[in-house]
Amino acid sequence: MAADTTHTASPVDARALEAGLDALETAVVAPRRSAWSTAWSAFWPTALALGVFVAVWQVVYLARVKPEYALPGPADVAATFVGILQDGTALKASALSLQRGGLGFVVSVVVGVVLGVAMATIPLLRRAIGPMITGLQSLPSIAWVPAAVIWFGLSNTTIFAVVLLGAVPSIVNGLLTGVDQVPPLFLRVGRVLGAQGWDRIRFVLLPAALPGFLGGLKQGWAFAWRSLMAAELITNAPRLGTGLGQVLDLGRTLSDMSLVIAAIFLIFAVGIAIELLVFSPLERRVLHARGLTGLAGQ
Repeated sequence: MAADTTHTASPVDARALEAGLDALETAVVAPRRSAWSTAWSAFWPTALALGVFVAVWQVVYLARVKPEYALPGPADVAATFVGILQDGTALKASALSLQRGGLGFVVSVVVGVVLGVAMATIPLLRRAIGPMITGLQSLPSIAWVPAAVIWFGLSNTTIFAVVLLGAVPSIVNGLLTGVDQVPPLFLRVGRVLGAQGWDRIRFVLLPAALPGFLGGLKQGWAFAWRSLMAAELITNAPRLGTGLGQVLDLGRTLSDMSLVIAAIFLIFAVGIAIELLVFSPLERRVLHARGLTGLAGQ
C-alpha cells in the first residue's frame, strides 16, 4: 500500500532541512583581517622562498661550480646592487622602464578591448582573425624587434611597437575568455530590459566579463613587460635613455655578471611590485564587489 511505502519526514528532520536551505542562501563573509596581517601573509611565503634560493646560491658559489666571474656570490651582487642604488642608476632605469611599460600597457588595453569587443559581438570577425590572434600570442616578442627596428629605426616608437604586438593578443584573448564565461541568463535579462547595441556592451557584457577579463589583463601586463625588456635589450642608443633592459645589456657588454644579476633582480622586483600593488588589490576589489571571497586560493 502507498501509505506503507511513502516516507514521512519527522518535524526534527524538516527543521534541519529548512536550516540547511537557509544556510545555502546566507552570504559567505570573509574573515576580517588587518592590513598588517594581510600584508604579512602575502610577504612571508615569498621572503621564505627567496631566503632558500639565496642559501642554495651561496652553497653553489662556495662549491665553485662556475668561475667567480661567471657566477659571483650573493654578497658581490648585493654590493653591486647597493652601488647602482646609491648612484641613482637603478631608480632612473626603473622609472624609465615603468614609464614605457605603463604607457605601452594602457595603449594595449585600449586597442585590445576595442578589438576584443568587436570579435565578441561579430562572430564572423572572430572566426576570421581569432586563430591569428592566438598564433600571435604564442609568438615570442623578441621576434618582432628586428622588424620594428627596420620599420622605425632605433627609437621609442620601436619599443612601443614591440610592447603592443606582445601585449594586445593576450588582452584580446583574455576579454574573449571573460565574455565566453558570462552566464546566458545575464544576456537574456539585459535583452528583456532593453539593453541593445552599445548599452548591451557597456552595461551587461563588459561588467559581467570583468572577473574573467582580469586574468587577461594580468597576462597582458606580463607580456608587455617581457616585450619591453626584449626591445630595450636590442634597441640601445644613448638618446633613448637607459632602461632596465639597457642596464642588463651594459652588464653583458662589460662582462660584469654582478651587474647582470642585479639588473635581473630589479626586473623581477618591479614585476612583483606591480602584482602586489596594482593587480592583487584590483582583483580583490572586483571579487568582493561580486560577492566572491577568493578564499579558494588561501
